[in-house]
Amino acid sequence: MQESINIFIKSIFIDNMIFAYFLGMCSYLAVSKSVKTAVGLGIAVIFVQVITVPVNYLLNKYMLTPGALTWISPQLADVDLNFLSFIMFIAVIASIVQLVEMIIEKFSPALYNSLGIFLPLIAVNCAILGGSLFMQEWEFENFGQTVAFGLGSGIGWALAIIAIAAIREKIRYSAIPGPLRGLGISFILTGLMAIAFMSFLGIKL
Repeated sequence: MQESINIFIKSIFIDNMIFAYFLGMCSYLAVSKSVKTAVGLGIAVIFVQVITVPVNYLLNKYMLTPGALTWISPQLADVDLNFLSFIMFIAVIASIVQLVEMIIEKFSPALYNSLGIFLPLIAVNCAILGGSLFMQEWEFENFGQTVAFGLGSGIGWALAIIAIAAIREKIRYSAIPGPLRGLGISFILTGLMAIAFMSFLGIKL
């Protein structure tokens, strides 16, 4: 339990998908013009992460790793389906994103319209795929740790986009030099926020 809590906190503040790895930057920059839209996309990303990372963990453990198919038959001990990782992970992600898209369209049409093309693009958001690939690389010990990582990485990404959206709303009427307006100042702010988040590296878990 303690290890799961450590993974959860670390994935939010230390291994933040945006500030540590700069994954998911396209949606992060494009949808962070208003806090309301950023919150909607952030919640959608959390939902997708908390489902896809554990599901892909089960796929990896019981299907893709070398010898994983021994639960079916001992004769399959030499089978290695690891080369299917990318396509299997993406298939799971695309399925969950489609479900999220239908739910948002039904219950919040305004949010669905404001997110536009970036909602279905969660399926190819590198932060989402990165979560599953990090899960595979870091070899978590159990299912609970993958849930903690999926939830933490989703919250970390949502925290980043909501924070930049709040700042962009505040500086909208500031006297920013012309060449830096829009994406220019957003990149500068993201870099400064990433430096600020580096202070969490001192946390001993």
